[in-house]
Amino acid sequence: MKDFGLVSIITPSYNCGGFIGETIESILSQTYSNWELLITDDCSSDNSREVIEEYCARDPRIRLLRLEKNSGAGVARNKSIEAAKGRFIAFCDSDDRWYPDKLEKQLSYMDCKKCDLSHTSYMTCDEDDRITGIIVCRKHENLASMCKDDKMGFLTVVYDTHRIGKVYMPDLRKRQDWALKLKLLQKCDMSCGMKEPLAYYRKRKGSISNDKRSLIKYNIAVYKTILGWSGIKANIYFYFVFMPNHLIKLLYLKYLNI
Repeated sequence: MKDFGLVSIITPSYNCGGFIGETIESILSQTYSNWELLITDDCSSDNSREVIEEYCARDPRIRLLRLEKNSGAGVARNKSIEAAKGRFIAFCDSDDRWYPDKLEKQLSYMDCKKCDLSHTSYMTCDEDDRITGIIVCRKHENLASMCKDDKMGFLTVVYDTHRIGKVYMPDLRKRQDWALKLKLLQKCDMSCGMKEPLAYYRKRKGSISNDKRSLIKYNIAVYKTILGWSGIKANIYFYFVFMPNHLIKLLYLKYLNI
């Protein structure tokens, strides 16, 4: 197997003691072994840290970092990115999982396509690991298409720091994952998408991403913060471009997963 270089896997953790063991096991099962897993705990009050520490003791590629106060997933990810030593940065949240050959296939794909940024299709599952659907990505995404709607699963994103440098999460409490993808696409022409699903995204009840109404102001804030748009332009674009595209995507996914 070709060695493409060290991959730094970025994982924020907050009260995921019931799931993070599965996440770590999916990383340990990777057929591509040149990786480091950087988990930053955001002041969990459950047994998350104890679970992570057990894995750290088993495998030196796993490192636990800690925040002094609860600051959100974006800050936790940035602490891990800052400590990352790898050529490639990849993301896997503490309740998601990867296919065993995820890194091997995706890095080979990036090498073949000569791309600096990539993403893949992925499966969705519930809290009991039951498969609930599939999210099929497109072959390419660019800044213009991603402004219209977020079409890249964050748990599948990989970027090459040798080509575009380290890119950090913006200072936003929510929607910072979409904002980071926009920042990445400001640095490279496009993200190449692999049609093959290579990860499992867990949909949890009561999660931030499920509270769609409260995310509206954060979506608009992304346009203003990352793209420098005025409030008027950001609001008009969100309601007349983003929302129609988002609804079309939801209808397509509903049809695809019937």
